[in-house]
Amino acid sequence: MTDEIKKQLGILEGILFVVGDEGVTIDVLKDSMNLSEDKIKELLKLLKKEYEEPNRGLRISYLGNAFKLTTKEEHKEYYEKLVYNPGTTKLSPAALETLAIIAYNQPITTSEVSEMRGVQSGQLIRKLAAKGLLKEAGKSDMPGRPNLYRTTSEFLDYFGLATIDDLPVVETKNKPKEDETELFTSIYKDKEEN
Repeated sequence: MTDEIKKQLGILEGILFVVGDEGVTIDVLKDSMNLSEDKIKELLKLLKKEYEEPNRGLRISYLGNAFKLTTKEEHKEYYEKLVYNPGTTKLSPAALETLAIIAYNQPITTSEVSEMRGVQSGQLIRKLAAKGLLKEAGKSDMPGRPNLYRTTSEFLDYFGLATIDDLPVVETKNKPKEDETELFTSIYKDKEEN
């Protein structure tokens, strides 16, 4: 395997990691890597073969018309132990941020949470739902009808709240609004013609 192919495989792997749950289509890979469709398919096959090794915990899956990294089915029991183990209930700062966004804006979609956080949040939301802190609360009217999420009674128990109304009030700093007329005026004056 040449150094160039190794580099391209590394880029592909990084892209698959960055896009997370959303996945990525061949067209997007072609554009972002500036490679032909045949070359992208070849790289996907090579990387998929590497992930088939028993010492790898991930695989490349083709789901919903997109390629994405997923965990191996044969390791499922270990992931379940991790998610359901009471010793792993300590929440990361990213998890706390995600919970706060959902708690204050519920019901909310994964894409709206991701937009507010500035990073993909689908995997984290699924993990929080598996821990029982979040649950699906219907479908949004947005295109594609994505799931809406809200907090659960376990969320309230975890944070020692009786109801969601017991959340602390968050004060937001409102920026002073610019005078709307300034959008149409200029500090430069047109020269008057004589």
